[in-house]
Amino acid sequence: MAFKKLHPAIQEKLTSLEIETPTAFQIKSIPVIKSGANVFCIAPKDSGKTTTLILTTLHKLKYQASGNAPRAVIVVENTKRVLELHEAFLLFTKRSSIRVYASHDELHIDMQKSEIFEGVDILISTPKMLNKLFLANGVHTSQIKLFSIDDAAFLSLESPYTAMMSITQSIQKCQYVIYTEHLHPKLKRFESYFMEYPKTVKV
Repeated sequence: MAFKKLHPAIQEKLTSLEIETPTAFQIKSIPVIKSGANVFCIAPKDSGKTTTLILTTLHKLKYQASGNAPRAVIVVENTKRVLELHEAFLLFTKRSSIRVYASHDELHIDMQKSEIFEGVDILISTPKMLNKLFLANGVHTSQIKLFSIDDAAFLSLESPYTAMMSITQSIQKCQYVIYTEHLHPKLKRFESYFMEYPKTVKV
């Protein structure tokens, strides 16, 4: 049922990829994320968290390009994960107008700034690089609708946590969704800063 209320073009893509049956996590989480609430999504490995992130992001953006500034930002742990998630998005965005950009620590910041200014819908980055881009005015934040964190356990470490706190101070109100296997106390602490009135989905 969770898939049937997604954008029709996303449903077509799911059919072409032979993804027909949502996982228990997807059944519970997709309607809550679609509601626009801030959400802590807690589920074990291989429960469908990353696919949920992709589907709900594309649904939020109505599966089409718009403007030049990012409307969805996704933070992941490292360059390897940036590239993996970028590839995963391309499976769903091929032959669509959606523009997905992989930003990471191994690319020069000036090159990233110029490429992002050309127009991006979904920006995937690490906390360190995203914070650098924000501080260098390399990303316009006014259009961000959805901010997601994939496999967020790494934010329990001091450096990524500090970068995340800095990043969120630059963003006007948007929806935050945090995906994790376990809700670390440091993640719970985000409630006091930017995760206002969060809902929790757990399987």
